[in-house]
Amino acid sequence: MKRLLAAVALSAVLAAPAFAALQPGAKAPDFASTAYLDGKPMPFRLSEALKKGPVVLYFFPSAFTDGCTIEAREFALATPEFKAMGATVIGVTAGKTDRLAEFSKSECRDQFAVAAVSGDTIKAYDAVLAIKPDLSSRTSYVIAPDGKVLFAYSNLTNPIEHITRTKAAVKAWKASRP
Repeated sequence: MKRLLAAVALSAVLAAPAFAALQPGAKAPDFASTAYLDGKPMPFRLSEALKKGPVVLYFFPSAFTDGCTIEAREFALATPEFKAMGATVIGVTAGKTDRLAEFSKSECRDQFAVAAVSGDTIKAYDAVLAIKPDLSSRTSYVIAPDGKVLFAYSNLTNPIEHITRTKAAVKAWKASRP
């Protein structure tokens, strides 16, 4: 009985969307990392990317897991639309970081970069996976060029919703520009 109750409780935690701590208007912490695009390493710094326009920063638990693969492929399909709106997409994780070069080619389809981030970065963005704290949760942010959070969304079980919601947030930001 105790096992059943524990399983039900865990299912409820995983199924329910969580809310990211960095709310709209908060300053997004700057970070730097080695990212991979088309399998090749490149430096990434959030503050540099923001000079070009808004950034869609999405945290994912681990490369080559089912949900993360779906999310990466969907972001890859949507990246041309994000680029047309002036936004940069970057995926970040603390999981399977040794396979990010391969993941950038096969699942991100050379459309956007993915980077390994530290536990400190995950904590700064309140993107710690509750059931496995050394991994990041599935949390997406849209960050304005001034470094302020425009949008935040956490939901471990529905990776496609992250693309839909971040795209809507970037469209709203673009529509509000003079």
